[in-house]
Amino acid sequence: MQHIATHDRQLIFTPAIRIFHWLRALSILVLVITGFYIAWPFLVAPASTDVLVQGWIRFAHIIFGFLLTSITLVRFYLFFFSRINHERRSFKDVLSHRSWITQIKSYFWMGSLDKAGVYGPLQFMTYVAISFVALIMCITGLVLYANVYHLGIGGMLGDVSAWITGLCGGLAPLRIYHHYLTWAFIIFVMIHMYMAVWSGIRFKHNSVDSIVSGYDYHKVRK
Repeated sequence: MQHIATHDRQLIFTPAIRIFHWLRALSILVLVITGFYIAWPFLVAPASTDVLVQGWIRFAHIIFGFLLTSITLVRFYLFFFSRINHERRSFKDVLSHRSWITQIKSYFWMGSLDKAGVYGPLQFMTYVAISFVALIMCITGLVLYANVYHLGIGGMLGDVSAWITGLCGGLAPLRIYHHYLTWAFIIFVMIHMYMAVWSGIRFKHNSVDSIVSGYDYHKVRK
């Protein structure tokens, strides 16, 4: 008996993009937890001097901060130069008012979602926005790093750091901006997780499993 395929399998996320996605997710999780602890070190009494909890927390924050910075820069590169152009093709939908209407209607369970690339127009613009938020987050983090560590990378960034610090009105406002951007990440991640699961239920494809396996499945049109 001949087997007839009912779904077409398509690679939409390369191994590099999938690995960077999950490393970025891990980085954000660690940075949020350690960042809140650095702002309010609740695990150690103020009078304690014989423990290094704050030091280890700051160390983890720095390591994952540099990891997030590296991934952010590489993802910008991959968007423009990756051999698979599904992400770049999504820009066509941004320029189409019909694609915007189609995606918004699909969120109200009206019709299906037809995309030129891997993202709909609203998805694409949201990811672009959060990518630039990540970039600003990394820049402010590096500035805060350079104001504490004056050798190595911190020393190399000293002049630029001083200029950005002055532009923000000092270190205190800079830390506040860094803190606000943290909440932007938290809100985005919560919505992103919900929409990824909802999309898999609503459209039966392009959901969480795609960023794990890299493949998306579409029904074969007869």
